[in-house]
Amino acid sequence: MADGPPPGPAGDPYWLGLACDLAALCPPSETAFSVGAVIVAADGTELARGYSRESGPRDHAEEAALAKLGPSPALRDATIYSSLEPCGRRASRPSPCADLILAAGLPRVVQAWSEPDLFVAATGAVRLLAAGVELRELPELADRARRPNRHLLD
Repeated sequence: MADGPPPGPAGDPYWLGLACDLAALCPPSETAFSVGAVIVAADGTELARGYSRESGPRDHAEEAALAKLGPSPALRDATIYSSLEPCGRRASRPSPCADLILAAGLPRVVQAWSEPDLFVAATGAVRLLAAGVELRELPELADRARRPNRHLLD
């Protein structure tokens, strides 16, 4: 039984809104964005969720959500919703979130906001697109994704 709307254009605002809400749970940081992520199966079942610094000071949202699943065939048809563009470069760990998404085999990413070049150059979207991942941005949710990051942007 599905937890909410199925992934795809009709369900994207719902699931991405949930990811934006998760970003508000992040402990604030002066050196990293607050991000939320939700992974949803093809049938609309939520598989996992995560947010930045959920279990440790270097956790990224996509990384936290993926870590809860491990390898899974369900990821081959799933969508990951992230309040911010998945990172393509990372200062704190060897694998950026774009690489983790590719390694997991996720074919679709929906984001609310493109990563500003504040900490590292934003290359996640370019990496995902180059690998054939479907990438969709919902700019109507960008302000909601920016809200827990205002202290970094002002």
